[in-house]
Amino acid sequence: MPTEVSRSQVLAFRWHAHQLGRTSATAPDDCALLDLGIQDTGGDGASWALRVRGTPPDRDGSLALAWTLRGAPHCYRRVDLPAIAVATQPLSEADAGKRIFDANKPLKAAGIPALTALREVATQMREIVTEPTVKGAMSSALTDRLPDPYQRFCRPCNTIHLYEMPFRLAALQAGLELRPGTSPPMLERIPSLRPGYFGGSGADAEPRFDVVRGFLRFFGPATPKHVAGYIDAPVKDVKAQWPADAVEVSVAGETRWILGDDLPALLDPPAPHGVRLLGPYDPYLQLRDRELLVPHTDQHKALWPVLGRPGVIVDGGEVVGLWRPRTSGRKLTVQITPWTPLTKPLRAAIDEQARRLAEHREVTLAAVTE
Repeated sequence: MPTEVSRSQVLAFRWHAHQLGRTSATAPDDCALLDLGIQDTGGDGASWALRVRGTPPDRDGSLALAWTLRGAPHCYRRVDLPAIAVATQPLSEADAGKRIFDANKPLKAAGIPALTALREVATQMREIVTEPTVKGAMSSALTDRLPDPYQRFCRPCNTIHLYEMPFRLAALQAGLELRPGTSPPMLERIPSLRPGYFGGSGADAEPRFDVVRGFLRFFGPATPKHVAGYIDAPVKDVKAQWPADAVEVSVAGETRWILGDDLPALLDPPAPHGVRLLGPYDPYLQLRDRELLVPHTDQHKALWPVLGRPGVIVDGGEVVGLWRPRTSGRKLTVQITPWTPLTKPLRAAIDEQARRLAEHREVTLAAVTE
């Protein structure tokens, strides 16, 4: 019978795996989650996710941004980008077709395999970007170069352009990164990175950067379905990539898996301490078993709405409320919605986190309001 583990053990394990209990780090890239990637979505994005894990600001360009998993921008160590380019490739042709969503149907109808299409898009992108290029200019150039099966009519833009997901998923394989702080996004070549053009598979990844292992490492215990939802891959492909050293445990009667080396930390984790104001897309919230983190499902819509996600107040691994920033000039107000009674220590910790957020944004904290 698999070893039974409790919800509190799982949350404590993840809290420490995500390094949310620490207050300082030695360098901007001193964060284990950078092996898997930290999503850079929202006003503060990856930079605040790193800050709440104690890292100092990146002053020397040791970090880089690239479109990878789910087509979202993610932050990585610059030196790791060649390994990340391998690890984030599709696991198979079926996986590639799933990851490009609605683009797969017209390509398949035209007899163009998804991986072939992705290689072609990456090749064209590399040729186009000889200097920093805004996304719109890149899209226009690709529309001129690629035939109809690669294109769609975009109602909001009232024009024809490339399907979005092939565009995003091909960028890193073309040796391109996103310039931080640009809106609309600007793409530029990654120095010293030779384009891969989807020359392999995510199954070729180094163990440290393997996204299946990475999910188990940071979000375990988990199931193949959880992992597949995170990387937009078919469950069949995830099972084929399942680590041989994963061991079974039981969570609320469900069989899940954890990497063997992590089992002791799961069974006997240190008690999680600390209050954090996590951004809307912080990795701690990117799990696929939301009901474990927030058992009251009526709270899910408030925490994970389709549009306009709030930040989350977390106390020792438990979600205890929501927060939203309000900026006026150079002043920041943090509006909080507590889900639990605010004790003096909890309120003081929230105020301290708000001050750190204002410092991170280089503005003045005006107030923390309810």
